[in-house]
Amino acid sequence: MTNTQRLAQVREQAIALRRAGKSRREIKEILWIGSNETLNNALRGEPPPAWTGRPHAKDALLRKARELREQGLACREIAAALGVSKSSVSLWVRDMPRPARLSREECAKRQADAVAAYWAAERPRREAVRQAIRADAAERIGLLTERDVLVAGAIAYWCEGSKSKPYRRSNRVIFINSDPQLIRFYLRFLRLAGVAQDQLAFRLSIHQSADVASAQEFWLDVTRAPPAQFRLPTLKRHNPRTVRLNVGEAYHGCLRIEVLRSGRLYKQIEGWCQAVMARAEVMPDSDSPS
Repeated sequence: MTNTQRLAQVREQAIALRRAGKSRREIKEILWIGSNETLNNALRGEPPPAWTGRPHAKDALLRKARELREQGLACREIAAALGVSKSSVSLWVRDMPRPARLSREECAKRQADAVAAYWAAERPRREAVRQAIRADAAERIGLLTERDVLVAGAIAYWCEGSKSKPYRRSNRVIFINSDPQLIRFYLRFLRLAGVAQDQLAFRLSIHQSADVASAQEFWLDVTRAPPAQFRLPTLKRHNPRTVRLNVGEAYHGCLRIEVLRSGRLYKQIEGWCQAVMARAEVMPDSDSPS
């Protein structure tokens, strides 16, 4: 058998094995082919089987980029949407027609839509994080003792209540806030401090443009106090040039709570706060919450 006949026979056998799904290494072992050059000559012109083709990692991104290009997006917008470089997008879509130039209004609308879509997905995620942090914090607090309520109530008053000044001496206990939960807590603090219900006087402070009657009913329900203990509301004059954000059904104004005959209570609150702040300064680090 001549060399030409031998090569033709090897080529026929190699192609048959290749089409049967054999790898190049397996063909070399079966046919006793010693060099890659001989195998290359035997398989010249024979396309590799489909299974040898490796998928490209960016094939899916390429297809998505071309879809977005067909929708009229610019390379910059496609790159931002897919998280790839602008140069990669440019290569993927270079054979496609350029989108028509958008007007300034259309560009602004598209950008606004993209921002809205981002926050539609981002807000629930951030809210879930906030809820998890709140739940963990609430679990660390646990149940409150009467002493805890006195401490927290005194500090809350020192933050939000009226205080005696060197230029204006006053021992009146007056607290004002718009948070209904804090108002309920403060009333609980006053009861533990020995304040009787008939020592309390309430006054609504609200803008005159709001629903005053509805707000009054709201605070009556929060405090469970007799209507006779509510004095005439203080109305804030409406300025039409001011853009107010505290409007709508959720706006109930602020509630002012005054403790009558409160000179002794004021001095007690002052003493409680001074003790808490002084003892916190000398508290060992090992006693601090983890």
